[in-house]
This record gives sequence, C-alpha cells and structure tokens, in this order.
Amino acid sequence: QVQLVESGGGLVQPGGSLRLSCAASGSRFSIYGWGWYRQAPGKQRELVAFISSGGSTNYLNSVKGRFTISRNNAKDTVYLQMNSLKPEDTAVYYCNGPSNLYYLEGGYWGQGTQVTVSS
Repeated sequence: QVQLVESGGGLVQPGGSLRLSCAASGSRFSIYGWGWYRQAPGKQRELVAFISSGGSTNYLNSVKGRFTISRNNAKDTVYLQMNSLKPEDTAVYYCNGPSNLYYLEGGYWGQGTQVTVSS
C-alpha cells in the first residue's frame, strides 16, 4: 500500500513562492515517476508537473519557467518549487504516483494541500 503525504501549501501573495513536498512510503520510490496535479474550484484536475525515475520532467505550459519538480530518492520525497505565483495557480495540489509515463496517472493520491495566491 502506497501512502503519499503532502505538505507546504498555504496563502501567498502574487509573485511569491512556495515549495510543496510529497513523502512516499510503501513503494520502491526510486524506480518510478511521480507527479503533481491540481484542481481549482469548478475546474478539472490537471497535471502540473511530472518527474520520471531518471529525472526527466514534463510541465503544464502555464507553469513552465516558474515551477520546478525535483526528487530526493534517499528521502522518498518529491518536491514542487513554485515561484512567481499567480492568482490562477490557486488550487488544491495533489501528489500522484507511481507511474512511468507522464500522461498516465498512478494509482495513489495524497490528501491534497491548498495553495491560495491572493493579495
């Protein structure tokens, strides 16, 4: 049974930064890819970023150049560094995995962490 626990959300002003963390347990973390999704009120869930087992990354076009996904295999943790945040980034962010293809959702989800960008 895979467990994913997110942390790091909160309220931030436009232009600010946050770093989300997702600690995974119950899986062979290093051999899989992991993703961050988000869902805003009234909108469909969308893939924000994905990192493969080899470190290759994929990003939603609207976050390219602002968000960075990374992983620490020694800590079984995946991160999402979010800079230059905009109000439209406001959403619940979810960690997902394991998966080996960025366009395929993994079978496990974290509980979600709220990110609110507002002045």
